Amino acid sequence: MKQTLNHLRRVGASAALAAAAGLMLIAGPAPAQQPAKIKVGLMLPYTGTFAALGNSITNAFKLAIDENGGKLGGREIEYFTVDDESDPAKAPDNANKLIKRDQVDVLVGTVHSGVALAMAKVARDTNTLLVIPNAGADDITGPLCAANVFRTSFSNSQMGIAMGKVMAEQKKKTAVTLTWKYAAGDESVGGFKESFEAGGGKVIKELALPFPQVEFQSYLTEIAALKPDVVYVFFAGGGAVKFVKDYAAAGLNKTIPLVGAGFLTDGTLEAQGETAQGLLTTLHYGDGLDNPKNRAFRAAYAKAFKTDPDVYAVQGYDAAQLLIVGMNAVKGDTTKRAELVKAMEAAKLDSPRGPLALNKGHNPIHNIYLRKVEGKENKVIGIAIKDLTDPPRGCKL
Repeated sequence: MKQTLNHLRRVGASAALAAAAGLMLIAGPAPAQQPAKIKVGLMLPYTGTFAALGNSITNAFKLAIDENGGKLGGREIEYFTVDDESDPAKAPDNANKLIKRDQVDVLVGTVHSGVALAMAKVARDTNTLLVIPNAGADDITGPLCAANVFRTSFSNSQMGIAMGKVMAEQKKKTAVTLTWKYAAGDESVGGFKESFEAGGGKVIKELALPFPQVEFQSYLTEIAALKPDVVYVFFAGGGAVKFVKDYAAAGLNKTIPLVGAGFLTDGTLEAQGETAQGLLTTLHYGDGLDNPKNRAFRAAYAKAFKTDPDVYAVQGYDAAQLLIVGMNAVKGDTTKRAELVKAMEAAKLDSPRGPLALNKGHNPIHNIYLRKVEGKENKVIGIAIKDLTDPPRGCKL
């Protein structure tokens, strides 16, 4: 009797297994497990002087991803954000929150050059892929260059080099420079001085104030006493708005031409109003650039965010475009780092700014435009330098 029961149990179990197998055949094989989402860490300023810049970069980065079906290399994306507060002292901890706590696959940031220098060190130490959509510290793509660090914006000296060349060509003989005392400002005015003096001019005074101080009166008084042929400045965001207004309020705009890196008037024109009219700046982008990509980009951005894009948006958009090229090349497989880097290095982007490629240090090769403020537009009136690249500056890649 016991043997019969055991036999029946075995027969029943076999029948159950056969039935289950039959159901699996009918239903087909179990679906393959979908790959995990790619984790993108956005470390940008969302409060303080540069908050508007961080928001522009974020908006445009996500716009480019959305235009690519919301994916990188066929994989869905999960975003993690940290407000870096434009504070270099907090940068290592903030970067490590994204890298170690959130385990992001790629880090995107930032605006402030001092913060970016600290981010780049953390990225090198952890071998995390980093794409910089604004901060232009020259050393990042020079002596501190790394295979996993890319930039889609500019190097700080580029805009100054271009404007120095233009002012020398306009036969200006003397200049005063003014900036916040930090890497971005030092390198921008350094580029201006280099090319201006190479063209026969002379920088007679280099002025600087602590970041993000905006009390300019004593500096304006000194400029008035020095009477240079031109003043070159590097300011951005809220500081740029206040400086341009204060310069006009002091009456200096009527006697001493004010010029600057394009950040002086990019994203700030509405707030600067009439005080910005006629200002000349040099930048790798201009609102009215007449190319198909720029027209499509501006229309899409305005539709999505109910405002016009600025240069920071262009840089954020191109950061995403560069990642799309790399991730598509490896079909989203972030373990194929060598192939990913190779594809990003060779990328030729159709940017709203015009053609964009990268040099050996992973820094942009692009046109630098001469722009003039007319109404609410930084109107491009010429190319200051075509396809400007940087010297290797000690990059060992």
